[in-house]
Amino acid sequence: MKTKTIFSCASCGYQSAKWLGRCPDCESWNTFAEEAFSEAASKQPLLRQSHSGGPEPVLLKDVEDKQSIRLKTNIGEFDRILGGGVVRGAVSLLGGDPGIGKSTISLQISHQLAKSGLKILYVSGEESVQQTKMRGERLGAMQSDSIYIVNQTDLSLVIEYLKKIKPDVVIIDSIQVIYSPDISSSPGSVGQVRECANILTQFAKANGISMFIIGHVTKEGTIAGPRVLEHIVDTVLYFEGESHSSYRILRAVKNRFGSTNEIGVFQMGEEGLSEVKNPSEIFLSQRPESSAGSVVTSVVEGSRPMLLEVQALTARSSFGGYPARRSEGFDYNRLSMMVAVLEKRLGLHLENEDIFVNIAGGMRADDPACDLAVVMAIVSSFKDKPVKRDVLLIGEVGLSSEIRSVSHIEARINEAHKLGLQQCIIPKNNLDGLKGRLKQIELVGVKNIKEALEEVFV
Repeated sequence: MKTKTIFSCASCGYQSAKWLGRCPDCESWNTFAEEAFSEAASKQPLLRQSHSGGPEPVLLKDVEDKQSIRLKTNIGEFDRILGGGVVRGAVSLLGGDPGIGKSTISLQISHQLAKSGLKILYVSGEESVQQTKMRGERLGAMQSDSIYIVNQTDLSLVIEYLKKIKPDVVIIDSIQVIYSPDISSSPGSVGQVRECANILTQFAKANGISMFIIGHVTKEGTIAGPRVLEHIVDTVLYFEGESHSSYRILRAVKNRFGSTNEIGVFQMGEEGLSEVKNPSEIFLSQRPESSAGSVVTSVVEGSRPMLLEVQALTARSSFGGYPARRSEGFDYNRLSMMVAVLEKRLGLHLENEDIFVNIAGGMRADDPACDLAVVMAIVSSFKDKPVKRDVLLIGEVGLSSEIRSVSHIEARINEAHKLGLQQCIIPKNNLDGLKGRLKQIELVGVKNIKEALEEVFV
């Protein structure tokens, strides 16, 4: 068996005969690692089928729609992210930082599906079966007679277990420790991760098995070989959260059977992850009274509107040179643009001010609709004047200080009404489109930042 040395990019899987400082495919720096590559092994995959044994072409209209069968986990937030439940035969990638709750939610999903009479196989490559049982007992997931568990990292043996047990759902924890004996590179390398994930995916789809593959996140915040894995699987879920916070956000960044960018909010406790059904109330629960620089806005994640607190702090720079600009949960480049608009269009002297912006609760606000709230929070802190407590600000800010319309305006306003807010400052074009609807809350349409300033301060 002939073996040669190649170099693979840890980010995208691009292969080269020699080491490169920068990947020509994904343009990442210092991501190439040396691997041993066997030509014979690459030509003999575990699931190779004969030329005569493959499926025959059929008419598209005659294809049976098996994808519509969904398995309910009875975890509302999780089912909603997936588009209504786990699709039979679908493969999902679950990524996140170590200790954030990937194994915990996997056991909880196993327990809920087992209660429905489904057969589950949990492949634990990192923990012994005793360790996994201790975790399962804490979560109350060990009372079922249909959850099988095995500590194994050899892919060929895992495939044998799948053929023998014939489970409905499989959990692979984690893909970085699974290895194929036919591939000479070490476990966790791009080649091993790619080939093992590909073989598992093929087997799951051929046998109608729903599979969850757990992937660890690197220091750069990406799953090892992310582009390779994301192209192979049907759904990509990321766990987000701060180490010091009990709240976790599960985000769908790819979903072939539902909408993308859906999020679910969970709280980590002694008995595992519990759903947070009203995250807006949680994120606003600790908002200070009559504090300058605190503003409420609304973002839409997938189909869900959520209210968030935007905090800003401005302070005279005492170090000279360039003032500090920092943002947590809000795009830094967009923050710089907002500051430039305030200096140019409103004449505020922010050139010597340190400016800090934070989205409370560890959330990330990529929605342009929160621009107006960020601007008002900065102005509020700069003038040391608090904004009205019961007001919601929504709108995208343009370079001429105009307030542009946003999408899902009715859903955002209804969410504000449910939490008791009394007034919504929205773009004038959005107000004209509502045509007298939503009379349960006061709506004020504004065309630019100056008009908004006249409405928001106490």
